[in-house]
Amino acid sequence: MRSIRPLLAVTGLAAALSLTATACGPSENSAADKPAASATVGDAGGDADLPADLADKLKEHGVDLDKWKNGGWKNWDKDKWLSEAKDFVNPVIEGLWKPERMKEAKSPQKTMAAGDISGDQGVTDPEPAPVKAEPEEKPYHKNAAPVGKVFFDAPEGTMVCSATVIKDPKAPGRSNLVWTAGHCVHAGQAGGWYRNIAFVPAYNDLGKSSAQLENAKPQEIAPYGVYWADWVSTSAEWITQGGPTGGAGAPYDYAVMHVKPENGGKSLEETVGAALDVNFDAPEAKDIDAMGAWGYPAAPPFDGLLMHKCVDRPGRLSISPGTPTMWRIGCTMTGGSSGGGWFAEQPNGKPALVSNTSIGPVTAGWLAGPRLGEGAEEIYTMMSDKFAGQ
Repeated sequence: MRSIRPLLAVTGLAAALSLTATACGPSENSAADKPAASATVGDAGGDADLPADLADKLKEHGVDLDKWKNGGWKNWDKDKWLSEAKDFVNPVIEGLWKPERMKEAKSPQKTMAAGDISGDQGVTDPEPAPVKAEPEEKPYHKNAAPVGKVFFDAPEGTMVCSATVIKDPKAPGRSNLVWTAGHCVHAGQAGGWYRNIAFVPAYNDLGKSSAQLENAKPQEIAPYGVYWADWVSTSAEWITQGGPTGGAGAPYDYAVMHVKPENGGKSLEETVGAALDVNFDAPEAKDIDAMGAWGYPAAPPFDGLLMHKCVDRPGRLSISPGTPTMWRIGCTMTGGSSGGGWFAEQPNGKPALVSNTSIGPVTAGWLAGPRLGEGAEEIYTMMSDKFAGQ
């Protein structure tokens, strides 16, 4: 049985996360001088230049921009569902993500039964005891500034995940990069890229209930506004092997988004005042006292409106022969928390993102996330290089 030591880093981890915010609160941000949004999308190659005319880019895929914005995106003809990494398109549809539409979003929960874990390579640690998810302190922009929600459309309807603002080495202090799960942006081997992908940092900043949000102002639900993904990268393994319950793609279930504000303005990092480093060389599980997962669980008994967190000593989980082991912690968060960042305190006392929520059991007693290594770092570096100087 795994030995249990006091979680000495719990307080420090939570405190470090809360101290990353340096910008003014959302109530002090003004949209009055922001330029009108323009629709752009990443190009298909390694060139950092983005196409000047989105309509032409979409026409390459047989898509009429006006028809797309007027509801054409709802056509999920499998033969026309864009899947290849180079085919990502996500034109801005102003006003699509209204508060009521955000509230209706469901979770793309990735659950698995104990019998699904057939690839144990003798390195899976004992199942952790459940750790009750605790609500984050409010307002969120002061206590977990880098955390937010991802909204997107899938054939099944409007969906939601969680995500984290991360630093951009090519744009220090001005990052527009967001880390989430691969299954929050791409359906894996059975489908393609999801649509209308957007990030809302510090969603429901004051943690209001559903009833209280009925007459809430838009800025209470999306205090910093809506940020649309103009390019997204996930692993080739997720695209080719990802399945409804994670599948063999689960150890590679991560993604990086580059976003821009729907209504123009400063960079994401400048606006929220926070962005986290990403650690692609975290110590072994036995050498980490505490690892925390943050997110917005949406499947029962949660409703997706409130940010929660779990902190536990991590263990290892192996689900498929020949694939990397995953991190696993005890946590009662459910679907909707998918994609949410996992943080560990670094030697300098600051938190860094080391994983993201990928899968969990139907019983919701633990969560597992990919161990970030060379493949994840390549995606991160490529995304930073792609938008360098823009």
